[in-house]
Amino acid sequence: MRRALLEALRADLAGRRTAVLATHLGTGEAQLLHPFDGDGEGAAPALCDAARAAARDDQSRVWSSPEGTVFLRVYNPPVHVVLVGAVHVAQALAPMIGLVGYDVLVVDPRSAFATEARFPGVSLSTEWPDEALARVGLGRRSAVVTMTHDPKIDDPALEAALRSESFYIGALGSKKTQAARRDRLAARGFDETALARLHGPVGLSIGAVSTAEIAVSILSELVACLRKGSSGR
Repeated sequence: MRRALLEALRADLAGRRTAVLATHLGTGEAQLLHPFDGDGEGAAPALCDAARAAARDDQSRVWSSPEGTVFLRVYNPPVHVVLVGAVHVAQALAPMIGLVGYDVLVVDPRSAFATEARFPGVSLSTEWPDEALARVGLGRRSAVVTMTHDPKIDDPALEAALRSESFYIGALGSKKTQAARRDRLAARGFDETALARLHGPVGLSIGAVSTAEIAVSILSELVACLRKGSSGR
């Protein structure tokens, strides 16, 4: 790999930008594509489409065209999950997220809840959620789940998430709580298309009862949305 290409790839990884290295197997020539940025670097539209599909599937692959065979090596940033609310469900969910290989951050301005003792080995922030989300940034590989039931904490996080490209946005709470939440967000200017992105009550309907089972249902829905699209179906 040419030094300039390597440096560009390293910059993409540092900036959490999806990149696909397209290597033409017949000639050995390589080019870096950014399939979600409308940045084709002069590549054929069909190659850009193939790179975008590979990035969405999170799978490198060989792609054949009349011009020759190309190996598409996907470099996606890690999935980053922000849990807003250092509650009991978050205590069960955070380690599960780590087990599947995703980054996790627990945000709660209530410092008595967001402690190392309650979340050993988990990244914590006691900032207000909108401040924390602005600092870490939200993109296509981000997910946000709010858990406090407190509009002062949850709503700013949901607003930030709905204005982002986050692939999954969930909120803990009953159907009644969800209806009130949607009304508040609608009053803040979010239309039905935006509100349809909100998963609430959060999690797949698996009959979960215990805290751990609820955490499993949330993680399952999150993974389904990542791998199957926004509906998770």
